[in-house]
Amino acid sequence: MPPSVTDDWATPRELFDELHRVHKFDLDVAASQSNRLCDDWYGLDHPDESKRNGLEANWWGHVWCNPPYGRGIKDWVLKASQHDDLVVMLLPARTDTKWFHEFVLPNASVEFIKGRLKFGGGQSPAPFPSMIVRFECCG
Repeated sequence: MPPSVTDDWATPRELFDELHRVHKFDLDVAASQSNRLCDDWYGLDHPDESKRNGLEANWWGHVWCNPPYGRGIKDWVLKASQHDDLVVMLLPARTDTKWFHEFVLPNASVEFIKGRLKFGGGQSPAPFPSMIVRFECCG
């Protein structure tokens, strides 16, 4: 299977809605104009230049994050692990990676998703398993 030509894949809406009912997200930090899931969001095509880089912007409140799945994913996971409130992430279940063992295992709860997700815009299910990772600060 050829590699994906984009890392801008929309979160399956049903999955987000289920998580949002429980967590009441305030901010989507890795979105685009076309796939944002919260009223407040950060993304490369945000009309406000200060909200175009979710990694550099200030995260606040309950955060939803479906980050780009490329090499920079570890930076997103590290930032999530340092947030002073709730961050829920949709991530590839790459349990063999350094970022999983350094940032996820010691700091988050993990829920593996049964089967393969079909991301918005995708013709078929993802070629990898996924997981929901919750970083919850004691506040």
